[in-house]
Amino acid sequence: MFVDTRMFEPSAWVPNNQRLPVLRYNIDLADGEAFDKLFARNGWSGIWTDGVFDYQHYHTGAHEVLGVKSGTATLLIGGPDGQEIRVAPGDCLILPAGTGHQNLGSSKDFAVVGAYPPEQHADIQRLAATEKMLSTIASLPLPRTDPVHGARGALLKKWR
Repeated sequence: MFVDTRMFEPSAWVPNNQRLPVLRYNIDLADGEAFDKLFARNGWSGIWTDGVFDYQHYHTGAHEVLGVKSGTATLLIGGPDGQEIRVAPGDCLILPAGTGHQNLGSSKDFAVVGAYPPEQHADIQRLAATEKMLSTIASLPLPRTDPVHGARGALLKKWR
């Protein structure tokens, strides 16, 4: 399994996360297991299926996982000065709270499955973070499990 880690410095008004990297997996779902079942089995909740907003935003109240279910897209990760990342089915991004993300363009069939650690809820932020928001991001509990690999996943090693 491929795991890529990337840190993002603050970008314009997007704070990103100064201590936790973005993780990117490419996993084989050829066995028929869907991201929603995988995330649920590993204790992540608030599961939804949709696209990614076409405007830059971030969350202060939750870390987020995005698993590409179908189609392709170019996502801008890390705020306005971030990095363009091309995603396709099987790609999975774990975004620590504060990480900017935006859909720059996608195929008509593009869909992701998203989820959050238990008791965390995503808010949608489109303005510069206040001191209180930065404090919320910094104090958000780390997930107890990796959304893809449970108790043995890379998230537990890379985010500790």
